[in-house]
Amino acid sequence: MADITFEITKELGVISENAKGWTRELNLVSWNEREPKYDIRDWSPDHTRMSKGISLSEEEMKKLVELFETRDEEDSFEE
Repeated sequence: MADITFEITKELGVISENAKGWTRELNLVSWNEREPKYDIRDWSPDHTRMSKGISLSEEEMKKLVELFETRDEEDSFEE
């Protein structure tokens, strides 16, 4: 199996942190030297290990934000 390479080109922010110190983050990540994509996944404190996650193109990220912003209030988890 071929090695997967990655480079976090920009750290956009931490979404949450678990008890073991891993953080769920939104970053721009270049996988296998390709164009960076928006990436959501859990990372170890030193960013050498990661969980499964999701990578989104610029267009997909815009659509995700649009869907979130236009959701019905009754769909919200907040009370």
